[in-house]
Amino acid sequence: MNYIVSNMIATENILPKGIVEKFSSLFEEQPLLVRSPGRINIIGEHTDYNEGFVLPAAINQSAYIAMSARKDDEIRLFSSDFDQSFNCSLSHLIPSKLGWPNYILGVADQLVKRGYSIKGFNLVLHGEVPIGAGLSSSASIECATVFALNEIFHLHLPPLEMVLIAQKAEHEFAKVMCGIMDQFASMFGKKDH
Repeated sequence: MNYIVSNMIATENILPKGIVEKFSSLFEEQPLLVRSPGRINIIGEHTDYNEGFVLPAAINQSAYIAMSARKDDEIRLFSSDFDQSFNCSLSHLIPSKLGWPNYILGVADQLVKRGYSIKGFNLVLHGEVPIGAGLSSSASIECATVFALNEIFHLHLPPLEMVLIAQKAEHEFAKVMCGIMDQFASMFGKKDH
């Protein structure tokens, strides 16, 4: 099984309990696992989208995604935090009223709009970053999603392009006109930096 983090190889002991088992029970296969951290701000509250200075840092709370590619254009999602499923097709990507799928669907939508060749996918999401706490739970989901899609579909995206895709996904599907700080910190954050 592959364990990947956006900036380091993950080890089995950092995985949230039950994510692999849940994925296997839903989709009857082994997933690729990706972890992407939330962030704190030392400087930067509401300044990044106003061209001000920022100084974020990645934290040890993360979003975890278990993912596998499908051969069709179906997208099958499950959130362990909400105990909810959501299904749609790649050819009909629109924002969901549920909210949480939008951070994933927005990334898929951006890849399609940019002409990348992807298919449907299975995904289980587990988040440790508290929702609404200002720690970038949404950016960690978006970055984990784009990183995982990049891996399973061999897109060869550079990290900065993945950051820009994640940011645009938040603009268009979550309707939050954020700056680049959250996704940048999640993608490029390093331990002890």
